[in-house]
Amino acid sequence: MPRKSRFYLPGVPVHIVQRGHCREPVFFDRQDYVTYLHWVKVSAKKYEVSVHAFVLMTNHVHFLITPSEVNNPSLFMQYIGRRYVPYINHKYGRSGSLWEGRYKASLVQEEGYFLKVMKYIELNPVRASMVDAPNLYRWSSFCHNGGAKAIEFLTCHDIYLSLGSSKSERTDAYIELFKYDLCAQDMRRIRDSWQTGTPLGNDYFLEQVERQLVCKVGQARRGRPRIRKSE
Repeated sequence: MPRKSRFYLPGVPVHIVQRGHCREPVFFDRQDYVTYLHWVKVSAKKYEVSVHAFVLMTNHVHFLITPSEVNNPSLFMQYIGRRYVPYINHKYGRSGSLWEGRYKASLVQEEGYFLKVMKYIELNPVRASMVDAPNLYRWSSFCHNGGAKAIEFLTCHDIYLSLGSSKSERTDAYIELFKYDLCAQDMRRIRDSWQTGTPLGNDYFLEQVERQLVCKVGQARRGRPRIRKSE
């Protein structure tokens, strides 16, 4: 069976998710996280990918990026994987695959959905009961977007910048968004989108994407959603 295509457009945000093989850990100590983020920084610069949000969980990663060219998301992830996997295999005396097949991805509509995906990503550690608040988790972009500590390779999207006319206004407004988690419907739509590769947005956004790509771009899962303990 041929692989399902992934769809990208220059200038359109993409939510990327990659899991460890059989959901096994991919990070084992502090240096592993630091090393992975080093390659994220290098790859983002090399392939002109704007990274807006990320989280490194024990056994999976999330990114929200905007590529400058159509193939750059794939090149961005390949570059990181081809350096991080040998690093882990050499360090821990292992071999074989680290990741569970190909990463998954979905296009994200900016208006109405971009900030929700940022929130979805940065609240992962809270939903997994690893911390009580997103600012307590070290390996995510919340410290940058919440104004506590700058991360060099992150780029603020126009939607984020529109939250306020100054840095303090933006960070205050952003932190305010995190007083509550996403509603169940938003959570389900975001999950279904990245799991199936279906663009996350309204019908107009989907039509615009299909018109530019000149093809159908997938369909979200139907039926009763499965119960998941965490992402």
